[in-house]
Amino acid sequence: MLDLFASRERNFKNDVLSGITVALALVPEAVAFAFVAGVSPVIGLYSAFFLGLITAVFGGRPGMISGATGAMAVVVVTLVAQHGVEYLFPAVMLCGLFQIAVGIGRLGKLIRMVPHPVVLGFVNGLAIVIFMAQFGSFQTINELGQAAYMRGPALWIMLGLIGLTMAIIWLLPKLTKAVPASLVAILVVTLAATGLNRSLDPSLAAKNQSNVVLTVSDMLVTKSKLAAAGEEHGAVQDKTEAEAAEAALAAQEITPESVSLSAGLPRLFFWEYTVPPLSLKTLWIILPYSCILAAVGLIESLMTLTLIDEITETRGQGNRECIGQGLANLTCGLFGGMGGCAMIGQSLINVNSGGRGRLSGIVAAVGLLLIVLFLAPWIEMIPMAALVGVMFMVVIGTFEWASLHMATKVPATDYAVMVLVAGYTAIMHDLATAVILGVIASALAFAWQHAKHIGADVKHNEFGSKIYQLHGPLFFASTSSFKELFDPKNDPDDVVIDFYYTRVYDQSALEAINFLADKYEQQGKRLHLTHLSAECRRLLDRASSLVEVNVSEDPHYHVATDRILVDQDQAEDHREASGEEVAVAT
Repeated sequence: MLDLFASRERNFKNDVLSGITVALALVPEAVAFAFVAGVSPVIGLYSAFFLGLITAVFGGRPGMISGATGAMAVVVVTLVAQHGVEYLFPAVMLCGLFQIAVGIGRLGKLIRMVPHPVVLGFVNGLAIVIFMAQFGSFQTINELGQAAYMRGPALWIMLGLIGLTMAIIWLLPKLTKAVPASLVAILVVTLAATGLNRSLDPSLAAKNQSNVVLTVSDMLVTKSKLAAAGEEHGAVQDKTEAEAAEAALAAQEITPESVSLSAGLPRLFFWEYTVPPLSLKTLWIILPYSCILAAVGLIESLMTLTLIDEITETRGQGNRECIGQGLANLTCGLFGGMGGCAMIGQSLINVNSGGRGRLSGIVAAVGLLLIVLFLAPWIEMIPMAALVGVMFMVVIGTFEWASLHMATKVPATDYAVMVLVAGYTAIMHDLATAVILGVIASALAFAWQHAKHIGADVKHNEFGSKIYQLHGPLFFASTSSFKELFDPKNDPDDVVIDFYYTRVYDQSALEAINFLADKYEQQGKRLHLTHLSAECRRLLDRASSLVEVNVSEDPHYHVATDRILVDQDQAEDHREASGEEVAVAT
């Protein structure tokens, strides 16, 4: 990862200024994801406020930003379309309860099971997704009322302003770090864009675009018109001529004033919407969506936490983050929000701008609320070029460029897993599923490789007994190789299998031992199993009478139990209880 996230000390000024920067960057993202979910932009903005504020206060990762996200939006859009927006809010509340339960159950530590190749693939895929998402900011509406990309002078002016934004973010830290470069870039480019919009010939703008330089206000109008016309991602939905004419008329009536970000204070959802009936039918409707939302939100949040940990060289608290995310979604649903989770792009902006403490997330959330209440007209003047430029710099800093040269330096399976995760993320835009696939692929690769490591040294003692000294792990993938090591038909009458250098990991291994004991018993031969753990001796059935116990030599290890990192788990539990933050050793 490029060194754009320079190590900075946590202080009040950096947290406040970076929080303001993040608040500006949250606006277009929250609005865009609200349109994806099929709800009002104000719902997206209020969701970002509640999620950002509560996770900043109660979450386990200072400096991480949460809000309405695309990963959650693509889940709820079907629920909203099929059952109505009133079912969305209890689904989000139930999602929050699930997440709180995961945190209380201390399951957040399972993020340790994610291998490093999966993390690399996640980071690279994320960078690609953020990059591709910016193309939507180049969209306008053509004469037919359809989505079209900018062209001509307007396109070149926007590209120039994007370049100016990126240049300021890159060069300003070399001169001073007194203020966040991203915030300065947004302010400078906003002033430049305002001057250009007032001085340039309006005819240079697209027919359905009010400004030559596209602003946040223009984006709101464009997205609203496309939604009213029934277009999503440039594809027109099937409809009759009457429906098409009605949609086109509705789109024409949309003005910047009608889609302003201004709104009042949030209210409880049952004051604004019809409450769905409190019945088992309602529960069965929302339950699948709530489970998926909880899983997607936690996976994306914990992966973001891991990424921010690496950047800041500190360690967050996974279980506390689960509880914080759950409280945020519970409150968000109660006040009519669409739910969300950690926002990787905005978290990286915050870290890059110097935000390290909880104050940065609090300032970002409060700043977003102030925008909705009082500052909407000013924020709507920000050019999309400035925000796109900021996100492009995030992409450059996020992508693990060294991974492009790792193909010949790491195991082929690890590199394949990294490519799989990055490719699936980039193509499907589904970060949570990509991580799950990566973990499964890594586990299968690990099992396949270690299945070949089982072996035995064969020798005979002075009594004519044949001794198999086993080496390697015995588990489901190696049981076939384990069975092939023995020859019950041709072995002598007395056989010893020594498990001193072997670990028995699962039920498949126990069944393989029982199977082998049966084979020797059928041949009328005596089988001795030595140096088995106490757990194995208790769990073995048919071979229990064949086990020779040598307590003084038996190793004390456990079967199918999580003994790895137990000291680290205890330390983390103690740290989470005390709220202490521990630096990661580098």
